[in-house]
Amino acid sequence: MTLVDHGQTRTRPRTLLVTGGAGFIGANFVYYWCETYPGDRVVVLDALTYAGNRQTLAPLEEKANLRFVQGDICDRAVVSALLEEEAIDTVAHFAAESHVDRSILGPDAFVRTNVNGTFTLVEAFRQYWNACNQPTHFRFHHVSTDEVYGSLGADDPAFSETTPYAPNSPYSASKAGSDHLVRAYYHTYGLPTLITNCSNNYGPYHFPEKLIPLMCINILMGKPLPVYGDGQNIRDWLYVGDHCSALDAVIHRGTPGETYNIGGNNEVKNIDLVHMLCALMDELAPELPVRPSNKLITFVKDRAGHDRRYAINATKITSELGWQPAQTIESGLRHTVSWFLTNCEWWQPLLSDEYQAYYAQVYTNA
Repeated sequence: MTLVDHGQTRTRPRTLLVTGGAGFIGANFVYYWCETYPGDRVVVLDALTYAGNRQTLAPLEEKANLRFVQGDICDRAVVSALLEEEAIDTVAHFAAESHVDRSILGPDAFVRTNVNGTFTLVEAFRQYWNACNQPTHFRFHHVSTDEVYGSLGADDPAFSETTPYAPNSPYSASKAGSDHLVRAYYHTYGLPTLITNCSNNYGPYHFPEKLIPLMCINILMGKPLPVYGDGQNIRDWLYVGDHCSALDAVIHRGTPGETYNIGGNNEVKNIDLVHMLCALMDELAPELPVRPSNKLITFVKDRAGHDRRYAINATKITSELGWQPAQTIESGLRHTVSWFLTNCEWWQPLLSDEYQAYYAQVYTNA
């Protein structure tokens, strides 16, 4: 039987294990996949730590082809049981501790989840793959970050798949370690792995402590907009929906053992991004407590070891797999701001006492 879905020709439906599927990128991926491939089965495994929100997936849990399991990727028994019970053929591995600021305050969890957790997953998948006689259509897709490459100077070429690793934070170092493990499992065991390194994502369901949702929410509350250092740090911004379509392309058409960089072609200085968000909020939110909202911009002490610039060269995924982003930074930000304005019931419960304590600890000039 040949299935044709969303421009993809496939010989069989897939059964996916999505780790971290209640987090920001993972949840958007689950929505994307369920909509694009309704005949596939999706099993979500998430520990529901501070950034995991089961309510994000609530509209999907009524579907017969989606199963949610609360569990830890470091728990080998849980992982192995799910692989066998559900006859998983594709792992989409998003689960990670992912915030640089939190990695500076407490690196232990980052090593445990990002390194030990990835090892547990990939080793369990290897054993399962062997027990299934090494099917060629199986895939282990590891979702990683451009931060493993370190920091760029103003005139340096963008990161490519051959850029040497030079991580500068506990977070990026732990992700680099997980990348190396996944790569080694392909070269040592022939496990059909794929690695993608993406630039900064933004969009719906983004946890409030990250830059874009933080600015939107603080503007709505009339609170200061904290900008690290001089605000001149540059990031390449990728709309999360574009990221999901890129992952789709890699899972279906990527070559096992290969790495693909995914970028949005949108290099923007942090301070310029904040001004863009202020302008959108002033336009779209009629009753702001402070207007114009750029009066709330406040420069704070810079992050320790703050990388100056990230930029992605996405030539490989474009030329080999035919993917390119659909959203510009302007259109993507407009979608994102509109979503946060109309989904207050999603983000308001996340502004917990723990979140407030973390916020006070990070954004200080002391």
